[in-house]
Amino acid sequence: MRFETPLVPATLIRRYKRFLADVRLEDGTTITAVCPNTGSMKTCVEPGRPVLLSVSDSPTRKYRHTWEMIRIGRSWVGIHTGRPNAVVCEAILAGRVPELSGYEEVRREVPFGRERSRVDLLLRKGDRLCYVEVKNVTLAVGPGVAAFPDAVTERGTKHLRELSRMARAGHRAVIFYFLGRADCRLVRPADEIDPEYGRTLRRAMAAGVEPLAYRAIVRPHEITLGRPVPFEIPATAPMLRSRWGRAR
Repeated sequence: MRFETPLVPATLIRRYKRFLADVRLEDGTTITAVCPNTGSMKTCVEPGRPVLLSVSDSPTRKYRHTWEMIRIGRSWVGIHTGRPNAVVCEAILAGRVPELSGYEEVRREVPFGRERSRVDLLLRKGDRLCYVEVKNVTLAVGPGVAAFPDAVTERGTKHLRELSRMARAGHRAVIFYFLGRADCRLVRPADEIDPEYGRTLRRAMAAGVEPLAYRAIVRPHEITLGRPVPFEIPATAPMLRSRWGRAR
């Protein structure tokens, strides 16, 4: 997925009210940008970090700029939760996800399930259906280790329940973890942040839901899908109360 226009460099001042961030442009001007991420963004909101913004020409938008990525160490981290779906869809159609190859049709944002959900991607080959839910992973919890979610996610837990129902009904169901940072080499559930999500994930896997994890290649001009990374899940989830807010 290439950005249609060059991203604008800036420096992060602060992120607040979940959906807003103040940044300083290269000319010293301070502006407010939309923050398209409802999670805590823990490990991705340090003031003073370089960030990149996209710009909208829409006359109806209050804030023209949207925060797309932040520089952590030597690499960029994609924080826009709306981007992974497009990147994964593009990669599937190009045959770059072997586990999801061979399907004739890929549809996005399709209503499904009992709880008024929308699945990110629905793949079809004849009568065979594959439901794919994509999650953006930005939380680093240790050297080389990333985890999802970075905040309590009732919505994410609901999606796992819906995928479990699809798997039990005989369809294929996949939870796809999109690792948006290059400094991590594996993904695990963040049981210490949202134990209920971890428990539901384990039940979903027992029902037949397949976890996949791929690293993204995040560059200032594009985001593409890279290689698969291990998805590791502890045998049991700790009973800890989350200190963070809600997430996608």
